[in-house]
Amino acid sequence: MTTPRWLVPTGLILLSLVPMLGGAVRVAELSGGGARTPDNARFFDQPLPVVLHIFSASIFLLLGAFQFDSRLRRRRIGWHRAAGRLLAPLGIVAALTGLWMTVFYDVPPVDATVVAVLRLGFGSAMVVALVVGVAAALRRDIPRHSAWMTRGYAIGLGAGTQAFTLAPWMLLVGEPGWITRSVGMAAGWVINLAVAEWVIRRRAVPVRRPVSTPA
Repeated sequence: MTTPRWLVPTGLILLSLVPMLGGAVRVAELSGGGARTPDNARFFDQPLPVVLHIFSASIFLLLGAFQFDSRLRRRRIGWHRAAGRLLAPLGIVAALTGLWMTVFYDVPPVDATVVAVLRLGFGSAMVVALVVGVAAALRRDIPRHSAWMTRGYAIGLGAGTQAFTLAPWMLLVGEPGWITRSVGMAAGWVINLAVAEWVIRRRAVPVRRPVSTPA
């Protein structure tokens, strides 16, 4: 059974809306004089990194979803390349600002243990994936380019999946501690990367076309 071509981009866009809406609320809070609290004081003190992170990540996730439309990639190769030239730098900015905030922001205690290590690890992996993907494109190694850009996008979309891996605990129990938060966040990234690897391997399988027999 063939998956409708619109289904994958639509699903990715819907999943991207979770962190995008959260980012929009944060930007509105910073620009509209929202209440300053101990939990958000770091954003008011140094707003540039978080604003850069929100805008770059939002465009990366939204525009990047259309790169998974196989027909669009084949028929509008110029659009695909132009979008890719924008997406790769945006993804790297999103990852680097995330790393900067993890290291230099005065983060809450719940984010100062394993959560910080996870963010550093997966954020660094996202940068590496995107750089390797761009390098492969410059060498015209399209399968390798496609694989590594898919991995980079999967990591960038982690916040969307994490909303669902953490939501049941938050609804049933309340605010998670650092152990639950670590497990939920790690699960989001691992799920995304597992799906990405499945997609990559599926692309690598040659399509068998039915052999026509003479009448």
